[in-house]
Amino acid sequence: MALAVVAVSFAQTPESWKALEKPLNFYLANDLGRNGYYDQKPIAELMGNMAETVDIECVVAAGDVHHFEGVRSVNDPLWMTNYELIYSHPELMIPWYAILGNHEYRGNTQAVIDYSKISARWNMPDRYYTFVMENDGITVRFVMVDTAPLIDKYREDDEYSDACKQDMDKQLSWIDSLLTTSKEDWVLVVGHHPIFAETGKDDSERLDLQKRLDSILRKHTNVDMYLCGHIHNFQHIRKVDSNIDYVVNTSGSLSRKVKPIDGTRFCSGDTGFSLICADKKELNLHMINKEGKVIYTVTRKK
Repeated sequence: MALAVVAVSFAQTPESWKALEKPLNFYLANDLGRNGYYDQKPIAELMGNMAETVDIECVVAAGDVHHFEGVRSVNDPLWMTNYELIYSHPELMIPWYAILGNHEYRGNTQAVIDYSKISARWNMPDRYYTFVMENDGITVRFVMVDTAPLIDKYREDDEYSDACKQDMDKQLSWIDSLLTTSKEDWVLVVGHHPIFAETGKDDSERLDLQKRLDSILRKHTNVDMYLCGHIHNFQHIRKVDSNIDYVVNTSGSLSRKVKPIDGTRFCSGDTGFSLICADKKELNLHMINKEGKVIYTVTRKK
């Protein structure tokens, strides 16, 4: 069962943040890296300040973390300006589990993966992978999907020449098999590109993911949410023929105008990030704007 609630905006106080905390808590962030431009630095500081109050297990980074032309090597200075330095708050020295966005695909995608070998925080064992967080008998599985190679637009564009080299069918088979055997309390699938939300770019992006990825997700009743970024605004979408909550996390660097579609429950052009909090009976995804206010909450209940 899934419920969506519009939350009353909290003032930015540690007490209000503490009230959100559950045994397992995670950040969802993406589209962060523009050398600290726009709202990136204050949002990074806000994430760090909130983590002084809420016990955050990890950051789930849904692509385009460094941005611009893409990382060229593990020693690329973009990592220092867009990641290591900007996200330097002590409370953000926790694992960052990342996937590749289309901006990563403009550079050396293998270098992004290899950065795990030299960073104390970056955890990216492969282009797609899974991990489970557990506390006090509560389990949350994250299924990290590499969406660019599932979209023909990126497979056929020379600017993303690495995407066409990836085995699309192998990844889809892996997702299907993994979801078949997953027994955790909550299952969250994370990709960079939206399945339904308007991208403002090319309809083919959504159509390809609906055909290839969503057709698999809908087979499995244990999938609670599909989480993504890419379009730089908050959106929550519920389709009448699906039990999955489709959630778009906004950008930390630049917001864009919202274009609601059929099934949109909430949308906002605010910049910010999301806080995911879970216990045995309930999982909440709180959309938090740059002032630290909860502007909307998506709730899943057992």
